Amino acid sequence: MRTTATLDYEILDELLKTTKARSKTSAVREAISDYLRRSKIKEIKALKGKLDFDLTAEEIRDRER
Repeated sequence: MRTTATLDYEILDELLKTTKARSKTSAVREAISDYLRRSKIKEIKALKGKLDFDLTAEEIRDRER
């Protein structure tokens, strides 16, 4: 899907240097993917202590086989 976005030159230049992407599109795609991944990790961490697990890690591994 094509989208038009207005970005500051300084931010985009820093993003290109940081990601070492070959194109602006690749850099923005990588930044968005990373943001979404980190957001999901925060959501999972927020569940710490709120869920009860009856199985050990070993029991879960055995069930996956």
